Amino acid sequence: MAFPFFALTKTAQMKPIEYHAENVSIEVRPSQNGVATIYDKEIVLYIASLMAAKLREGEPVGQDFTFTAHDFFRVTGTSLSARSYTRLSEALSRLQGTQIRTNIETGGEGEEGYFSWLAEAKLAYSTRGRGGDKRLKAVRVRLCDWLYRAIKLDQRILAYHHDYFSLGPIERRLYELARSHCDGDEPWEIEIEVLRRHVGSNDTAPRFKHTLKGIAEADELPEYQMALYDVVVPPKAGAPKPRRREVLTTVVITPRANRTRPHPVPLITQLVPAV
Repeated sequence: MAFPFFALTKTAQMKPIEYHAENVSIEVRPSQNGVATIYDKEIVLYIASLMAAKLREGEPVGQDFTFTAHDFFRVTGTSLSARSYTRLSEALSRLQGTQIRTNIETGGEGEEGYFSWLAEAKLAYSTRGRGGDKRLKAVRVRLCDWLYRAIKLDQRILAYHHDYFSLGPIERRLYELARSHCDGDEPWEIEIEVLRRHVGSNDTAPRFKHTLKGIAEADELPEYQMALYDVVVPPKAGAPKPRRREVLTTVVITPRANRTRPHPVPLITQLVPAV
């Protein structure tokens, strides 16, 4: 949640993602279909939910998972359409093709070189009828070692509000950052340019600020409220008067007093562990 690993777009982003701050280094290289997007991340969250459920029940958890597209669509609120199945296939391709290098350790271990979110991703079909029409039976994936250790050994898992899936890309990142940084009822304050790097936005500073103002006015972030505060920075003593005022913008995200997180969507339909 805390760092930008995914592109904030639905279209193919071929520009690599780089983040270097706070002793954290992240490099994300695109596949031929672009960098995995914040929408592709829904698959990672879904699998993490399956793993978390198994860990709570004390069941053995491996890196291989088999699930139905229908159940994934149910959990994420995606319509059942031919386009949805195509997008699922494209998302799996990006998750497997995107290359990540980071110094963040999981399970007490690090990774040298690049890895992908999914070490393996397959769509299993059956054919029927004389025309040989294909029918998607199941999705089979294998988590990369790095992500598997983060979930199973470190159990770095925070529940998401279900309305997350209806948010836009910037709102999703703001919600994730709020979940990872807001401690209890305490607000989280951050300078806007630092926040822009955390979010992973490619917008210019003025455009990013304009976007945040719109989000703050709409006030639709689940569980949190956001406000922007501008402070005019006085010129240094003896320095010539600047042509423009220097303004420092601080973003404050505060947990809602009456916030509630609905119970997790039950993941019980047609979930089959991979053999």
